[in-house]
Amino acid sequence: MTAPVSATAHATATATAPAPVVSVKPVVLPAPERAEDLRVRVSAPVTGHRLPVVLLAHGFGSSLDGYGPLADHWAAHGFVVVQPTHLDSRTVGLAEDDPRRPGLWRSRVEDMRRILDDLDVVESAVPGLAGRLDRSRVAAAGHSFGGQTAGILLGLRVRDPATGEAEDLSDPRVRAGVLLATAGAGGDALTPFAAEHLPWLRHPDFSRMTAPALVVAGDEDDLPLTVRGADWTVDPYILSPGEKSLLTLFGAEHFLGGISGYEAAETTDENPAHVALVQRVTLAYLRHALGVDSTAWATARGDLAGDAHPLGRLESKGASD
Repeated sequence: MTAPVSATAHATATATAPAPVVSVKPVVLPAPERAEDLRVRVSAPVTGHRLPVVLLAHGFGSSLDGYGPLADHWAAHGFVVVQPTHLDSRTVGLAEDDPRRPGLWRSRVEDMRRILDDLDVVESAVPGLAGRLDRSRVAAAGHSFGGQTAGILLGLRVRDPATGEAEDLSDPRVRAGVLLATAGAGGDALTPFAAEHLPWLRHPDFSRMTAPALVVAGDEDDLPLTVRGADWTVDPYILSPGEKSLLTLFGAEHFLGGISGYEAAETTDENPAHVALVQRVTLAYLRHALGVDSTAWATARGDLAGDAHPLGRLESKGASD
């Protein structure tokens, strides 16, 4: 158990000053059909009530130990952040011929739904958290592969490689999402490698992703999965209907300046200013989208309108206009 953030100010679900944070791991949720219990990390402020919940899905290969710059920041400002370790994590170590591999995309969604089903267990695992969750305010967030996971909970449909069907796996308990540097259109937008080895990227359907979401993209995120360059990660904003916002980070690559961890070696574009901007805008968006307070969101939209800001641009469409 750790308390990585300190502050003297009292924090509630509607406050903006940081509070001390308690983080508990692993909280184990039994999952017999998964053949591997689901392990999650729970981070929460030590003060405050009616705390909204954010489910944070990691990128391919990461784990519940990743994304401290986001999880700590959100928790310190009034959110309960729950981070599962999905089956693709390097800490699980699935063999290349493991029969669960083709369904990794689906198992991630099932992990997120299991957390919502077992919120009583999650809540009771953190000392002092009982009775402080606001279960009517839940968001899903994710980076890279995790962004697709969060998107599916919001209505994104993925054609199952095994059945050819694109089921509705959305969850009405999830009111909004934050999709960070995640995949765009399939088809001829994919490289041959992605089309062959990552079949869940072949036929995404964003037309059903109607729930509110903030998409975050780096304009130098040139992934080896697409032939289109960085514009590919903007597709979830362009191709989905309804209330959506897009934060474009100027000069940022796939890890958006370093959101995946403190001093993470995988970060190729280390930039604390970019990380701070992602923290600020995502927090403001989550508070706005979950009906906590929209003041910071309105300020961010004003500050980042157009191309005047040196770090990025924020634009919106749909009901938030």
